[in-house]
This record gives sequence, C-alpha cells and structure tokens, in this order.
Amino acid sequence: MIGGVQLDRDLFNPHPVGPRLQSHSGWNSLDSAWCTAPARLKPRVADKKGRRLPDMHGLQSTQGRGTAIAIALAIVGSACSPAATSGPTGIHVIRHVVIVLQENRSFDSYFGTYPGADGFPTVGGQPGTCVPDPLTSKCVRPYADHSDVNQGGPHNLVNARADIDGGKMDGFQAQAEKGNLSCTPAAPACTNALAPDVMGYHTASDIPNYWTYARDFVLQDHMFEPNASWSLPAHLFEVSQWSARCSQHNDPSSCTNAPQSPGLPPDQSGSNGTNPIYAWTDITYLLHKRGISWGYYVVEGAEPDCENDAAMTCAPVHQGSKTPGIFNPLPYFDTVKNDGQLGNIQSVNRFYLAAKAGLLPAVSWVAPSAEVSEHPPSPISFGQSYVTSLINAVMTGPDWSSTAIFLAWDDWGGFYDHVMPPAVDENGFGLRVPGIVISPYARRGFVDHQVLSFDAYDKFIEDDFLDGQRLDPATDGRPDPRLDVRENASVLGNLVRDFDFNQAPLHSVILPVHPTTTLTGTPHTSASLDPAVAASERDPFG
Repeated sequence: MIGGVQLDRDLFNPHPVGPRLQSHSGWNSLDSAWCTAPARLKPRVADKKGRRLPDMHGLQSTQGRGTAIAIALAIVGSACSPAATSGPTGIHVIRHVVIVLQENRSFDSYFGTYPGADGFPTVGGQPGTCVPDPLTSKCVRPYADHSDVNQGGPHNLVNARADIDGGKMDGFQAQAEKGNLSCTPAAPACTNALAPDVMGYHTASDIPNYWTYARDFVLQDHMFEPNASWSLPAHLFEVSQWSARCSQHNDPSSCTNAPQSPGLPPDQSGSNGTNPIYAWTDITYLLHKRGISWGYYVVEGAEPDCENDAAMTCAPVHQGSKTPGIFNPLPYFDTVKNDGQLGNIQSVNRFYLAAKAGLLPAVSWVAPSAEVSEHPPSPISFGQSYVTSLINAVMTGPDWSSTAIFLAWDDWGGFYDHVMPPAVDENGFGLRVPGIVISPYARRGFVDHQVLSFDAYDKFIEDDFLDGQRLDPATDGRPDPRLDVRENASVLGNLVRDFDFNQAPLHSVILPVHPTTTLTGTPHTSASLDPAVAASERDPFG
C-alpha cells in the first residue's frame, strides 16, 4: 500500500529477489521512507531529453508499467504531508541492516596509523613496539608493507593464545615462523612466507576506499573477534552468539560449548562425513517469529579458509548459496530448515538486485568467496573492489536512506595487533579486527572507542526489530545451554552510539571500484570471480 492505495507489489518486483519485506522494512513503510528520502534518491523515468533513467526499482519503463509507476509516484507524492512524514524515530530509522564480513586482517594491519584511533604506540612518529624474533634474537617493529598479496600467520586457538601471550601481545613473529611452509595457503595452521609479513601494515594509499569510509562515516577501533579462534566459530557467532557441538537434531539441550571444534561440514578432514547438527538457537529463529525478513548472500567461488582449523593442506572447496560450509553455516541450523527459510540463503547476485530494486530485507549478511575475501593470499585489492561494489549498490538504491552497513573482518589472520582482548567468558573475545559503520545517520568522522564484538550486531538487530529480545535461553522459547547472553555482557558497547538519528542524513559516497593505490604485485583478476561481482565492478551503476 502506497499513500493509502493498494498496489500490485510485483509491478515493482518483476524478478524474485528473495524474502519479502515485512514489519519494519515492509511495503507498508514505504510512505515515510519515500517522503524522507533525499531527492537524488527518488526516481525519474526519463531526463529532459527523453533518455531512460533508472526508475523507482531499477525497472525499464515499458508502456504499461511506465504508466502504472507514474501513477504510483503521483500517489506517493500526494501522501508526503506532515502527517505522512511522521515516521519512525531513533534506532527505528534504520530499516535495513547489512553485515559484510571479510577475512583475516587485524585492526593494526589496516588502521594502525589512522589519526585519532588506538593505533600503534609511537616514538618519534614511528611505531614504538618491537616484537621478539626468536630466529634472530632481535625484534621486529611494525613496517609499511605495500604488497597486495600477503601471507599472514597461523590463526587458530593455540596461535591466538600465543600471539596474546598473557597480554604482552608479542607472539606474532614467533608464531609465523613456526607455521608450516609446505601446505595449502589458506590453511589456518600455516604460513607460506619464507620471510614472515605479520608485522607489516597497510597505509591509506594502499586501501583508500576503506580509509574514505572510515573518514566519512565511523571507524570502530575496539572491535574484537567474538572468539579467539578461526573462521567457522566466528561465523557461527555472527548469526547465533555461540559455537557448539550437538548430538541431537531439534534438541538444543544436546549442545555443548565448542569454541574451537564445533560440528564440522562433511567435506573436510576431521568430520565423520555427515552433516553437522546445529540445534541451538540462532537469530533467524527470532526474526522468523516476528515476521522480520532476512537474507544471507553468498559469493560463488572457493571458500576463503580451510574447513579444519588445524589443517595443513586442503583442496579448494566450492561454495555457493546452496552449499553449506564454514562461511555459509545457516543451512545446517535446525531452525532455518524447520522454519522453511532455506530459500533466504541466496547468491550475491540477488543482493545486488535487491539493493537496486529497493527490496533489501530487514537483515542481510554477505559472505565472500576466497577470491574477494582478503584472506591471505587473496589480494587486498580484489576484496576492496568487491566490498566497494556492495556498498555502491546500496548507496545508489532506494534503501540507502534507511540502511546501516556494518563492515568487519572475521579474524586477525595472524597479523600483529597491540591491544589485549578483554575476556567475557571462556570463548573470547578474540583479537581486534577493523570495524566500520556506513549509514546516512552515522556520525561523520567519528572514531568509536567502545569495546565491541559481532555480538553488538545482533544486539542492534534485536533492539531495532525485536523489541530488545535477546538470544536468551530464559526468554527466547528455545533454551540451550550457552554460557551466557553475549549481547548483555557488561563490557559490550552499544552500536547506537555510532549514529545520530537527528542529523541531516549524510549523502552517499560513491567510490571507484578500482581505485588508484600504492599496492604492489597485484595479480590479474581471477577467471573464477563470481559473475555478479565482476559485472557490478564493471558497471556499478548498471
């Protein structure tokens, strides 16, 4: 319904792009979103010379649809009275949350020299820390590394503990030197650098788009991985605030804490060849109960990491929206299957279409493939281009005016960071990773020093769409024996602080998907790059 008139939604949605919008992000909310959207976001069917321009939802105007759209826009225009514009306030201004999770970079490796952030301690303008090097009996200081392809270091639980070294934060070089040199590059127990590069950091000129997002929106300098471990537990925490191993389907009480070795996908060493059982409660269960739409979008390609944290070798494992795995764990959750929501897990092409059409669900997660993940040895430039294409898609679409994008990296990848993680329970937190908030309501140029983790994303979603309901065994209707309610941890900050919901909305910042950088040794683009990503990078406004 627009302006009090019921319209055929398929007029604006000729191509199915996934979950229908409901509740806060529903069709019935379009009135206020339309009325309050900046004029530059509102559609025109043609310019003064009659050339076709993108209309309301990226549709081409045909004779019939063009007429209907024109009528609909007239109705909406008449609805923009003072009464019609009295829309949501506070956190509820945000009707679309997009979480983009990249791979394997520490905060210091990307933003250690960012002005105003908790970066490297300096002496005379140079990094003042020096990490012991057992091979030379000397120490290694952080240094600018402009290589597009890095190797990183071992990054499972034992390595995290050694890197942290009781708070000394001095184990990184030693762990990199101990890593296996003759194994698959993505294996978490390995490094493939004859000369370790974990003390290297990248500058603003290496990753200009990421630094621009930080300057124009919000940089979080105390975002910690939720668990001191590898990628599978990190992605489980992303959607459920826990990592566990379960023995019985549909029995949350059969699950036990497993921060290092949760149920493993069947196509990897260490599993028993059967699908893992994820019987505990995830946030999609709460969203489904409230009728809140969600989508999990997967880039086609190889998984960025091995499916075994201790693996020395592993063959590339294909991932896609229909392929469960360590970066696409939701298909293994009993709740997703029981709720009939496996169809919400889709290819990234559907994300681009939804962003263009103004049909983003209330909550979106976007998972990369190896090629664009920034997981060593994947090039940084490939990942930056891919992330930029996602953000551009949202910013040029109708939903930008009511969207919050949260960008982070899933673990530290063995790279140096100087800040000791706070302890919230036996699972974490893990090491510090970069975090960026991008939204029209983000506090421009703000550096957030709050202690945060991926738990804060779910907390924000719960406060925005679920009236503050937590993944709490005592109240969520599906009790499991998780250690605690992570969203309620006393040390955890609140993402609301990164926003000013009363400010004039910030303009979109459309950046080149292939910016000029000082990165060196950039390889040719992979022929296996997801076609949807490649197309968006070629024509980000198409």
